[in-house]
Amino acid sequence: MMNMDEDVRDAIREHGIRNALLTSIAPTGTISLYAGNVSSGIEPVFAYAYTRKVLQKDGSRTEEEVVDYAVQMWRDKFGDKALPDYFVNAQTLPPSAHVKMQAAAQKWIDSSISKTINCPEDISFDDFKDVYMQAWDQGCKGCTTYRPNDVTGSVLSVSESADTAPGETASAPHESDMGANGAEVVYMSEPLDRPQSLEGHTYKLKWPDSEHAIYLTINDIIISDHRRPFEVFINSKNMEHYAWTLALTRMISAVFRRGGDVSFVVEELKAVFDPRGGAWVQGKYIPSILAAIGGVIETHMVKTGFLEGEGMALKSDPKADVVALNVPRGKACPSCGQFDMQMIEGCMTCRSCGHSKCGG
Repeated sequence: MMNMDEDVRDAIREHGIRNALLTSIAPTGTISLYAGNVSSGIEPVFAYAYTRKVLQKDGSRTEEEVVDYAVQMWRDKFGDKALPDYFVNAQTLPPSAHVKMQAAAQKWIDSSISKTINCPEDISFDDFKDVYMQAWDQGCKGCTTYRPNDVTGSVLSVSESADTAPGETASAPHESDMGANGAEVVYMSEPLDRPQSLEGHTYKLKWPDSEHAIYLTINDIIISDHRRPFEVFINSKNMEHYAWTLALTRMISAVFRRGGDVSFVVEELKAVFDPRGGAWVQGKYIPSILAAIGGVIETHMVKTGFLEGEGMALKSDPKADVVALNVPRGKACPSCGQFDMQMIEGCMTCRSCGHSKCGG
């Protein structure tokens, strides 16, 4: 075995190696459910039991209880006997234990590891910073933390302490808030149902480098005499955009149907920049076509009264409101990203920053 190892190392020294990274621990959280909610990779189970909503083929959702495989086996064999202290989950382990587990595996893995370090919501800044310092000191190549909070919420929510498990809660919640196995369930908001008809507007978006326009339709729902965005559709003859625009509109529509203050969608889209460069429009730089779409949605929100403030100036069109973005431009500058590369004195030069392919 040693001779074979040396032969491999000698071959790598002489010829190099095709792949810089050969081993990894991939994310397997959802996959682990198919095996009966076993521990995924080096992760502890998220919780001993919780309720998960499952989308069915007909579009309906059912609520399925997910119970940890090991806990279920313990219950089948020992009934209500207290769980041993080596039963742990992501909520009860301290962050330092998560880091130690990742560090133990990192020694044998040459890439970073998919591992979530769950932190309590009330963790102090110094303690939170120390998690990253511990990961660095122990040789981890990456560090992913997760802390639920009032702003972003949490992906899954359970109510468990370090000393309790399903059927062992100290105080009994109301029956309507209980799962089939005794664990308290925190429900996320249900999406709004779609009415038969909705009011909306269609906006025509022209973007440089795109031969065909993009038509953005935003439909609103009326709740308590107030209009709010409900769904988005994007259509274009340019099939190059089909896949990502379809995915984008489905995700945005799903967010809109959850209700609440969805104006953050605009801010997120407007912050996206294209490394190839954006475009200057009416004296304002738009960093990407996604940012332009965010601007159109913002304009609609202002127009319908969902947001306060001035929207972009819109052209009058009998069929659609038009946001003019068809500004001529040159090739993208490799230095500043502006589309101002032009031939000047026999050399391609950027008129924005002065970068020259001849002079560097």
